[in-house]
Parts: sequence; structure tokens; C-alpha cells
Amino acid sequence: MKFLVDAQLPFTLKTWLIGQGFDAIHAADLPEGSRTSDLVLAQTAVNEARILISKDSDFLKLKILTDQPSMLLMVTTGNIGNVALGLLFERNFAIIRKLFDSFEIVELDNNFVAGRNLD
Repeated sequence: MKFLVDAQLPFTLKTWLIGQGFDAIHAADLPEGSRTSDLVLAQTAVNEARILISKDSDFLKLKILTDQPSMLLMVTTGNIGNVALGLLFERNFAIIRKLFDSFEIVELDNNFVAGRNLD
């Protein structure tokens, strides 16, 4: 699995994913950095076969309208500290990975993890 972490999520999430053995980049790694547009992020995720991880609901709208990005991990926790977010990923990452076997959208919340498809 390969990941693209959106700008509003911490760089440490990218570092954690790499530590788990995954290929991961952060929006800050791209030429436009944190100013990279949503369309460019979505297209980068598609071109590089990456799961886009974001808190930005605009990506869900983009997915509905254009079917891009191909795979989307929506973090719907609201405001959460980086340590708490890291723990949430640690506790739920096995489930997240499994859900991507069947679903193109996975939602990670403080209280649940769920998968869904657009069709």
C-alpha cells in the first residue's frame, strides 16, 4: 500500500506509515508543498496508486463528482492532537487495511472505522 498524506495532517503520520513499512509521502513533499491544490493531490494519488489520507471533506465531494482519488481515507475525528491521532491509527490500522480490500472509501472516526463504495 502507498499513501499520500494531506497537508492538514501531521508529517509524523507519514513518518509512522514509513515505519510500518509502507511507501508514504506528505503534501509538503510535493513541489507546491502545502499549497498543492486538491485536484493536484487527487491526481497525484491516482497517478502513483496512492491512498489519499485527508480530513478535508472536499475530497469526498471530489470523489463523488470525478471518482478521484481512487482510494480515500477520510479522518473525521474533528480537532485531535497529534499523539491521539497517532494512537487512533495504531489501534485501527489493521482494520483500515482490511477495509481497503473491499471499499474505496474508508472513514476513521474517534469511535468507529467504516468502509463504503460510491455505487
